[in-house]
Amino acid sequence: MTDAPSSATNNSMANVTTPVVVSIRDDARARAILRGTQRLLKSLNFESLSEVSLGNGRRADVLALARDGRVWIVEIKSSIADFRTDQKWHEYRDYCDGLLFAVAPDFPVEILPADTGLILADAYGGELVRDAPSHPISPARRKVLTLSFARTAAMRLLSQLDPGAKIE
Repeated sequence: MTDAPSSATNNSMANVTTPVVVSIRDDARARAILRGTQRLLKSLNFESLSEVSLGNGRRADVLALARDGRVWIVEIKSSIADFRTDQKWHEYRDYCDGLLFAVAPDFPVEILPADTGLILADAYGGELVRDAPSHPISPARRKVLTLSFARTAAMRLLSQLDPGAKIE
């Protein structure tokens, strides 16, 4: 999912309510979609990590890396409200070769942008319904993302093996 926005602090914004976007870790429906999405990605020869920070300060719900080096970002939407309140997804395009949405089978997919890929997923698996249009990233950005993917995976593995390890 995405970073929770901060609440308004100045008086002119005092009556504006900022929606709170919940992390995948806190949303059972999103976790089910994530699980099925990652199972699908594995079957398509992609390795994936959830909630990965990008160079623009955003956090991708899923960053997937194919054997041939292609990078996909999958944005998980667990509800219509989640999709409508979080419009930062377009900022992920510069960090991937393909951008996809993953939603539950009962999600009204007609509201999702047609120029993105589409995955339908539940806790048991997923289906690639629409391929992501290709927009290749630069070799330099690909290298940075690949290194970031590897370092993030290594840090997460270390934290599982040694919960007391200091992870930065």
